[in-house]
This record gives sequence, structure tokens and C-alpha cells, in this order.
Amino acid sequence: MLSSYDLSAIMARLDGREAALDLLTQERQAAVAAILRAPAGPLGTALEPAGGREPGEAELLLIRRAEHPADPWSGHMALPGGRREPADESLLATAIRETREEVGIDLAAHGTLLARLPEVPAVARGRRAGMIVAPFVFALRSTPELTLSGEVAEAVWTPLGPLARGERTSRYAYTHEGNVLQLPCLLVDERVVWGLTYLMLKQLFEVLHR
Repeated sequence: MLSSYDLSAIMARLDGREAALDLLTQERQAAVAAILRAPAGPLGTALEPAGGREPGEAELLLIRRAEHPADPWSGHMALPGGRREPADESLLATAIRETREEVGIDLAAHGTLLARLPEVPAVARGRRAGMIVAPFVFALRSTPELTLSGEVAEAVWTPLGPLARGERTSRYAYTHEGNVLQLPCLLVDERVVWGLTYLMLKQLFEVLHR
């Protein structure tokens, strides 16, 4: 386990990881961005806290998807991202475009790519959705103001350390075909992070703890 979850320690742990190539697959593809920032003091910047203090624990950006009857992940807590479009030259390009569209952050201008995590098969309502999701990890050099699209109900920054240390681990009661399943989740205040997003964050924590 990391002794510190400040952004510099995370960047050092992820430094040197080889970026995997996009998989050849007949399944639909999507990509998301796990975006980290160093918390700013009252007069500080994202990487230089006010008063010369040591940076605090890195913060992770989470969104809550807007409610929509056609969206199998309607209302879920998630990472910014979405489906690959024909014009996207890569899944990395998908993650960058979707982040810009959903929350207004231009990762090409303000972010540094730290890692690409293994693809996760998308599951909706207990079944494979015929799509894979590629998670990318970014560190922000500066934090622009968030501009949310109609697909995003809210966006929150939350400290990564308590999530990674297991301090926010709980169980989520999910009803599937009449059965109540107790699924692992993370709690962010009153919000529940479960399913795909939980799995992708667990992958990130496993990499950080190696």
C-alpha cells in the first residue's frame, strides 16, 4: 500500500507503465477517464497548494449520470466517458473527447496520461452488454471549471486515499430477477459507487498497491 496518496506519489508509482494497444474485437468499445488532481488551497493551484504546504491526498473526479429510461446505467455514479465513435482514432481519443463533452475538461490541454488499465466487459442489469470499456488514468496539471452536459447530473471531487485504503468499502443491495444480491461498493458521502466503476477503481488500487 502507498504510504501517501498525494498526486506525486501516484504519478511515481505509475511511471514507466507501458500503454497497451487497442484490442481487436467485434464488440462495441467505450472508454472512460479516471481523473486525478492535487487539492488546491485557498490561494493555491492544482499542483502547488497555498502557503507552501505539502500537497494533500489526490482527488478523483466522479460523475452521476443523468436519469434516462434508455440508459442501462441511468443515475449511476461513474467516470467521465462513453462509446467510441467512428471518427475516434483510438480509445484514448474517445476518453479525451467524451471527457471534454461531458464535464468540459480538455485532457489534451490540461492533463497528463498516467496509465491505461485493462479493459472491463460492460454489464447491464446482470448481463453482458456486448461492449468493452477501456479505463485511462490522468493527472491534471490545472483544474479548469467544470461545464456539465445534459448527460451528467452532477460531478464531485473526492479524496482517493479513503477509497483506496478500503475505508469507504460497503455493500450495495441490488435486486436482480427477484433476488437481492449484496454487491461490493464504495461510499462517497451519500453516493454509492458500484458495478463497472467499482471494478475499474479496484483495478487502479491494485496497480497502486503492487
